[in-house]
Amino acid sequence: MEQNHKLALSVSALLPDPKPYRRLLGRLIYLGVTRPDLAFSVHVLAQFMQTPRFDHWLAALRLIRYLKSDPGQGILLRADSNFQVTGWCDADWDSCPLTRRSVTGYFVQLGDSPISWKTKKQKTVSLSSAEAEYRAIAKLVQELIWIKIMLKTLGVVHKQPMVVQCDSKSAIYIATNPVFHERTKHIEIDLHFVRDEVLKREIQLYHVDSRSQLADILTKAIGKDGFRYFKSKLGTRNLYSPA
Repeated sequence: MEQNHKLALSVSALLPDPKPYRRLLGRLIYLGVTRPDLAFSVHVLAQFMQTPRFDHWLAALRLIRYLKSDPGQGILLRADSNFQVTGWCDADWDSCPLTRRSVTGYFVQLGDSPISWKTKKQKTVSLSSAEAEYRAIAKLVQELIWIKIMLKTLGVVHKQPMVVQCDSKSAIYIATNPVFHERTKHIEIDLHFVRDEVLKREIQLYHVDSRSQLADILTKAIGKDGFRYFKSKLGTRNLYSPA
């Protein structure tokens, strides 16, 4: 019993030298530019850069073991893809045990190719899951508008509405319902912003089942089977696997 107690204390202890942890996280952040499957794990580990503990170091080493098991994984920009821009967004409500803020994740595809993704903790506390999901939609719409402008500067005109896939019916209803409810007044700026883009037909909102929500892998830790399923749908490929 005493040995278990000492082990627990050693695992929760601060790292005597945090520099190796910070260097490792810096490399993982750089690698995440081509590895959307790392986004959530790196997001969590990066929150402890200032005072990393030994269990954070063990978690980072576990991530390294995962990378060694699949070193050739990366994004594939297909030459036969269409120019339809599709965004997937999700939010894990009240997920941070320290701040009770929600985690937003979005994933953008050009045709079947991944071009943008992000995992980030929301700046304020959301009072409901619908509010957290709506904030995720607003962040995704901002990213989609920027991507459309960038495509235009490259000579690619995206005439059709961009697609937003969300697994929250409540958030979709708020975006399409012209009547403001008193419970949504504190997110009125996001409401106006998203609704204006819907009315201009810049975006179209669609409901997707949670089991098919690609952004789910960016907002929470999921089981091995679920992780493999979502990773196979992200448009990434193992460059070392036989064709």
